[in-house]
Amino acid sequence: MGLIGGAARFTPWARALAIAELALVFKRHIDKLGPGELGELRTLLAKSKGRPSNLTKAEKSRLSALVRKLEPGGFAKSAATKASPLRRKKP
Repeated sequence: MGLIGGAARFTPWARALAIAELALVFKRHIDKLGPGELGELRTLLAKSKGRPSNLTKAEKSRLSALVRKLEPGGFAKSAATKASPLRRKKP
């Protein structure tokens, strides 16, 4: 069954809990940025408009450093674990 079909089986309460868990995972990773770094990340993303060519070499390097600090691999793994219906015990 696809992701949509599996998600449809959750009650509204279970979906709310899953979203809350994902929000906490997201916050843990965002909190890895130091003071001012989130704003810097936003500025670089806005300036890039989704195109790396809109950034200077130094800005690309800084953007990469900020993204690495967020630990995207760890975020993906945590998010997948929290969102997976397989980890929940069946009644």
